[in-house]
Amino acid sequence: MVQGLQGTTRRILLVDDEPSLQKMLTHALEREGFQVQAVGDGEAALEAFNTFEPHLIILDIMLPKLDGTEVCRRIRAQSDVPILMLTAKDDEIDRVVGLELGADDYVTKPFAVRELVARVRAIMRRAQVPAGQRPDELNYDGLKINLPSRRVSVDGREVDLTYTEFELLVTLASNPGKVFSRSALLRRVWGDEFRDERTVDVHIRHLREKIERDPRNPEFIHTARGVGYVFR
Repeated sequence: MVQGLQGTTRRILLVDDEPSLQKMLTHALEREGFQVQAVGDGEAALEAFNTFEPHLIILDIMLPKLDGTEVCRRIRAQSDVPILMLTAKDDEIDRVVGLELGADDYVTKPFAVRELVARVRAIMRRAQVPAGQRPDELNYDGLKINLPSRRVSVDGREVDLTYTEFELLVTLASNPGKVFSRSALLRRVWGDEFRDERTVDVHIRHLREKIERDPRNPEFIHTARGVGYVFR
């Protein structure tokens, strides 16, 4: 079994209404050492989220009873657990909506199982970086980032970030003045660079809305025109 820093087996909630896909992904993930619970509709997903307490959720968009976007919205309202969404190949709207709601990543159907497993392992690796490898707290002009507790505040006001938003912020804030290209951020935060770079832009916009006093005139996360982003 894949274990966390305290020896906890890493649990994955798989939400998809295709029995054959459920079976295939469950087998592949369990073979990698994860503990998997699979459900087939949105209502069951919310119930399993509360009882199974997953470390990561793989969530299909098209689901009976409650669709994946609504499930994502409800879970994100109470937790920053990483969410990997499964979307139709040509449905860009679903992908954008998923990211807008706070999903951390997405895989388009049809996909290679090894690609999905690689995405899952990348997210799990990011979640297991020992806090001792980085300063416990970063402070910049009213912005406070506490790494062990994963808490962020601005002028004493606590802000809620998703798992990926926090990792993106820490990557930038730990390297002030360093310009990161979008592909570099994809490698550092998502674990690879082979996806739409607009994924980075959506998450940066969300971050600015949460941590900047005026998101239209950012103080912390600046755009390096034609390249990417820099924290100043």
